[in-house]
Amino acid sequence: MAESKRTALITGATDGVGRVVAWRLGEAGFHVLAHGRNQERGASLVAEIAKAGGAADFLHADLSSLAEVRALAADVQQRTNRLDLLINNAGIGTAGGVRETSADGHELRFAVNYLSGFLLTRLLLPLLKTSAPARIVNVSSAGQQAIDFADMMLTAGYSGVRAYRQSKLAQILFTIDLAEELEGSGVTVNALHPATYMNTTMVRRAGVTPTSTVEEGAEAILNLALSPALDNRSGLYFNGLRESRADAQAYDAEARARLRALSLRLAGLEAAHDPME
Repeated sequence: MAESKRTALITGATDGVGRVVAWRLGEAGFHVLAHGRNQERGASLVAEIAKAGGAADFLHADLSSLAEVRALAADVQQRTNRLDLLINNAGIGTAGGVRETSADGHELRFAVNYLSGFLLTRLLLPLLKTSAPARIVNVSSAGQQAIDFADMMLTAGYSGVRAYRQSKLAQILFTIDLAEELEGSGVTVNALHPATYMNTTMVRRAGVTPTSTVEEGAEAILNLALSPALDNRSGLYFNGLRESRADAQAYDAEARARLRALSLRLAGLEAAHDPME
């Protein structure tokens, strides 16, 4: 399993902004591990990157299943002995007024947008640490809403918008919490809102007219992934290319601890794995 190239894993890489980011990383010389659910789109992306002189593999997984998240992590570990960059990009938008659940019985947007990335990141941390300096980028949103810990799964008063916003804020709480844990490890983690209403399937399904391009969003993601200005900087939230402030709950240590404990339990990870407990 000889691996000399820098390696990047991008979830949700077969469509929208993830596809642009994957292509650009291949162009930059990364071995791209492109995750997605659609085999045909995955194969075409791999072929595009190869045609441009890059190297890529398609990794299939449905992130609404924690078992498939675990299988994805195992697939990464079998394919490469290094991981320089993890971009948690896959997600579900606001469309749909009916509450749905994941394969594990969790509210679907919380499961796909947040919990899958939480579990995938924790499973791949050993590989990221041995590849340091390495970076984690969590693709969040400016659409945020404080998490209601009394009803995390939104069993009452459900709306797709509320579910989406809570899941996106959860990503930022996780980012700040993990940055504290990883201090001194050589692995950094930052989050961002890439661009507002990009021309993506997610935005169009929500019935919203796009106001920015996927290329604009990709630039913002690649800034966190590659910019030398972000060397050794961690636990930050960006709005596009600018460092910004998230919802106040992201800076509440007690809220972050509650989310961490809940996430470890829901993801099936032993609490002993969490050095901050």
